[in-house]
Amino acid sequence: MTAPLPSSPVAHEPPAEAVTPLIRGVAVLEALTEAGGTLSASALERRTGLARSTVDRITATLARMGYVRPDGRDAVLTPRVMELGNAYLAALRLPALLDGHADALADELDESVSLAVADRDGIRFIHQATRRRAMSVSFRIGDLLPAERTAPGPLFAAEWTEREWAAWRARRAADPTDAGFPAVPPRSPAAADDFEARTAETRHSGWALDDQLVEPGLVAVSVPVRDPGTGRVACVASVVSHTSRHTAADLRETLLPRLRTAVTAMEAELREAGARPAEPGPPPSGLAVWTTASKHELGRDFVESLARGLTVLTAFGEGRSALTLTDVARATGLARATARRALITYEHLGLVTAVGREFALTPRVLSLGYPPLSRTTFSRLTAPRLRALADRLDEPTALAVLVPGTDPAEIQYVAVAAASRVLTVDITVGTRLPASRTALGRALLGLAGPGGYALADEELESGLRSIAVPVRDRAGRPVAALNVATHAARRTLAECVSDVLPALHATAAQVQDDLHIASRFTHVPLS
Repeated sequence: MTAPLPSSPVAHEPPAEAVTPLIRGVAVLEALTEAGGTLSASALERRTGLARSTVDRITATLARMGYVRPDGRDAVLTPRVMELGNAYLAALRLPALLDGHADALADELDESVSLAVADRDGIRFIHQATRRRAMSVSFRIGDLLPAERTAPGPLFAAEWTEREWAAWRARRAADPTDAGFPAVPPRSPAAADDFEARTAETRHSGWALDDQLVEPGLVAVSVPVRDPGTGRVACVASVVSHTSRHTAADLRETLLPRLRTAVTAMEAELREAGARPAEPGPPPSGLAVWTTASKHELGRDFVESLARGLTVLTAFGEGRSALTLTDVARATGLARATARRALITYEHLGLVTAVGREFALTPRVLSLGYPPLSRTTFSRLTAPRLRALADRLDEPTALAVLVPGTDPAEIQYVAVAAASRVLTVDITVGTRLPASRTALGRALLGLAGPGGYALADEELESGLRSIAVPVRDRAGRPVAALNVATHAARRTLAECVSDVLPALHATAAQVQDDLHIASRFTHVPLS
């Protein structure tokens, strides 16, 4: 429940037992993250300083793990890489316990609300309840900000040791423009340098204000959420707005009392959770066997030590916030020596912290792909899967959702992939159709047959034949449907079932898996 202590800065030289391919793989994932999720191989070569052959082998391995996908000359992060950050967030427990309170406060105030934890001398967001406006806050889960340019920063710094203050001063001197924090604009040379004074004031007031420290117009007020067992700051809750809606003084006078009330409820939630420890979820299984099989299949293009090292991060999770070396080896199926070297590597990189015989993930794990994917939409998430299905079958595919509040029920197309045919279906994103007359609508309305699919045979238009299956959310509810359309002259109904349905089911399962991973701690808009 308590956030791990900030890790020490990365040493210049890795320890002798560190896994070099794992260090390189982390560098590639962080470079892709900082670039927004997409980079060409040559750009990765420049950003990481690695040889092109090394970049190619790493991206091939990450693609085999499902963490990136090739797109022409580019490597693109996929939703599956979020399982690394999900492992940290699940182990932390704070998002699962507190996000409902943050969301309710955002609804009450009609303002954005965030939760953040400390990451060395910065802060990293673990939850965002963002208002959908033309002018809204664009921070994402996993974004790292310098402590001195935020409202949460002084609240964390109030607990720093002199050693941590010295590390902050050294970083400020080495990086005066905040180039190491790509989530914020460069620091202005004229910016006030009063962080230590603001921290001293925060120690007495118990709250903190950001009056346009990140950029002009952005204001925020923050209150610490304290761990009931230790009294230390577990995370910080913030209300964020802009000066056209609230001045900094207005935030303090009108929103701070309501934020404090919400934080009181959050701390009560933590006390209650402390009395009922989390039940451990299922650890990963069969991963060591999978990596061995992949090595046999792909040969030298598969970097087995990288794949095995990344599986170590997924050993952590709900009810598994701190693990011994034996626990990690047992959870992953890896040899103790392999798990030990991976943990040593991660400790060097600041991704793991060791306390006695136990290890815990740090917030820096969120730097491995999480921020650019934490704001994904359902259409962006599914587009590559639809494109692959359309290419495989040479038929158009589409994804649709039910339109809320329509009577009779309607569906709306949220993603489409066309086929390169002269005679093809031409339906665009945003199109609405009667649910009862389409296979997509029937799959969404629970009218699919015993085989889990729905058919529509020339009901919407002469010659148009369609087969669809539902896509379910983490609770098992059908939230979307996926279809393949064809002309009646190309496939009979029986051929739709025998030839198309297996591929359709496989793609729906992939879309469903992506949705489950992406939506575990983030909101994925369906339209």
